Amino acid sequence: MELNAYVSAVITGGASGLGAATARALAAHGVKVALFDVNAELGEALAREIGGVFCRVDVCSEAEVEAGFAKARAAIGQERILVNCAGISSPAKTAARSKEAPGEIKIFPIENFERVLQVNLVGTFRCIARSAGGMLTLEGSDDDRGVVINTASIAAEDGQMGQVAYTASKAGIVGMTLPIARDFASEGIRVNTILPGLFNTPLMARARDVVKQALAASVPYPRRLGEAEEFASLVVEMCRNSYFNAASVRLDGALRMAPR
Repeated sequence: MELNAYVSAVITGGASGLGAATARALAAHGVKVALFDVNAELGEALAREIGGVFCRVDVCSEAEVEAGFAKARAAIGQERILVNCAGISSPAKTAARSKEAPGEIKIFPIENFERVLQVNLVGTFRCIARSAGGMLTLEGSDDDRGVVINTASIAAEDGQMGQVAYTASKAGIVGMTLPIARDFASEGIRVNTILPGLFNTPLMARARDVVKQALAASVPYPRRLGEAEEFASLVVEMCRNSYFNAASVRLDGALRMAPR
């Protein structure tokens, strides 16, 4: 796919972190970008910076997702690129002894587990289905009508203690990549997934320096945290290279997560 002013993109979780870096990278190639996010302040500011459009969207809401795509398409046309970056985490063990109350057992709150799956997995699928439905209306683009790029995590394969909900949601994204790609193979719509490792994002910025240094040292090579721009670079390549399809690609500096 040629990336230029005739191409539009929707990026969920696009107001910060990996999504924001991707928005800037695509915009730098002339792509018109719509940002879906719940953070209106950051989203509006980035939209102004890159000449895009911000849509306040909670990916758990069918109505908000539908309205977001309608607003985006009215502003920049039918998207040919969808990048799913929206995601949350809720770390806790499945069941564990309470440190505060000896003898008490804490159970992972099922509502937290369901919330993570709703945002990360169901929200990703909801946006894929809605975006692909729009891509199917494009005429004369059967050769490469569109591309979907999802964000999973190396936790999908190397989930650590306390990551059960996050790991389940990200493994689900990896698991649905191939069947969705097969669903659209005859329509010229490609579907890929990136599994990032430890990246220097706003979430990581909250950690203490000693923690970040230890995490960076755990990466075999290069011995550092990944940068959001490196994730965005792979997104751009997956858009441009039409032989990328049904691929789930680790981007992690050869890191394999330890149990804890």
